[in-house]
Amino acid sequence: MNTYAASLGSSANRIGPLLREWRTVRRLSQLDLALSADVSARHLSYVETGKAQPSRDMIGRLANVLDLPLRERNALLLAAGFAPTFRESALTAAEMAPVRRALDFILEHQNPYPAFVMTRHWDVLMTNRALPAIFDRLKPAGPKHGNILRQVFDPEDMRPLIANWEEVAGDLIRHIHGDIMASPADTAARALMDEVLAYPEVPPHWRNREFNAAPLPMLSTIFRSGDLELRFFSTLTVFGTSRDVTIDELRIECMFPVDEATAQRCREIVRA
Repeated sequence: MNTYAASLGSSANRIGPLLREWRTVRRLSQLDLALSADVSARHLSYVETGKAQPSRDMIGRLANVLDLPLRERNALLLAAGFAPTFRESALTAAEMAPVRRALDFILEHQNPYPAFVMTRHWDVLMTNRALPAIFDRLKPAGPKHGNILRQVFDPEDMRPLIANWEEVAGDLIRHIHGDIMASPADTAARALMDEVLAYPEVPPHWRNREFNAAPLPMLSTIFRSGDLELRFFSTLTVFGTSRDVTIDELRIECMFPVDEATAQRCREIVRA
């Protein structure tokens, strides 16, 4: 076998199992995927068994049908021996200045109610002025962790201050199950879920895949510290037309007061 043929076989062998895994996750048969992507079912079969190498165009069509995130599209291309299509820029990079301005604008206009920007693994990257002011009022030392899931699950962090903790934490676990099902190769997400489920008094059935019910359409988070009670619901915003992995994975959470009492206390805390 010559060098080119050896390289071809190696790439095909890497992409075949990856495609099969994604088909299983998306519950598509080989024929369904082939028809939707306008490719030959026989050729797709050969790709999955390592007998053929897909073109870059074919990978793009398969990724569209499978509805893959940008990071996973890059992984498919790399598995087939192609260079990634989508770059991954640091949020501090010069070319990301328009994105940072947009984030600053959203965060600033959410004051005096909390808002923050986080990664796909729930690490907080940016906040508005309201969030630390209100969280410091609830917990004078401030949050222990910079990760939302650790804040919610750790008994030494914000968890004791969440009056409806089981409802909030259970909804977050449903989100993590959904994230893992959407990106099964994301080992970091699996590790994070294992970590938070290991905290004390977490219901064991939350680990089961059967717990993967759809997240609630609307969930209120009730914070209570002494005589201070704040009730919020949240919205999540994502960038819908990104061609950069970093932007594609950003999540902006804005917290809104459920009642006028919460709105008034937020205004007083941030003004102070």
